[in-house]
Amino acid sequence: MSARHVLVRTTAGAGIAAGLALLTRPGQAVARLAPEYPHDRLWIVRLLGARLVGQHAAVLAVPRPPVLRLAAGLDLLHAATMLPLVGSARYGRAARISGAVAATYGVWASRA
Repeated sequence: MSARHVLVRTTAGAGIAAGLALLTRPGQAVARLAPEYPHDRLWIVRLLGARLVGQHAAVLAVPRPPVLRLAAGLDLLHAATMLPLVGSARYGRAARISGAVAATYGVWASRA
C-alpha cells in the first residue's frame, strides 16, 4: 500500500470520526467549539455530521481521484457557504471552524 493510499484512508477515517461526533453528540461538540451557537439549530450540526460520514465513507470505500475530486468539491462548496456567516455573533465561530476545516480538506483532496 502506498503512502498516498494510507494518507487518504487515514484522512477519510478522521472525517468519519468527526462526522460521527457531530451526528451523535452535536450538543457536546457545540458546547466545546462554539458555545454561542443556538441549541435550536443542532439539527444543522447533525446534518453536517451525516454528510461527513457519507462523504468520507465513500472516499474510504473508493479512494480514487474522481471520488476525491467530488469530495473536494463538496467541501469547497461548504466552505464558500460559510463565508456570509463568519461575522455573525451567533454563528461566526462555528462558521469559521467549519469553513476552515472544509477548505483545508477541499484543497488537500483536490491535490491528492
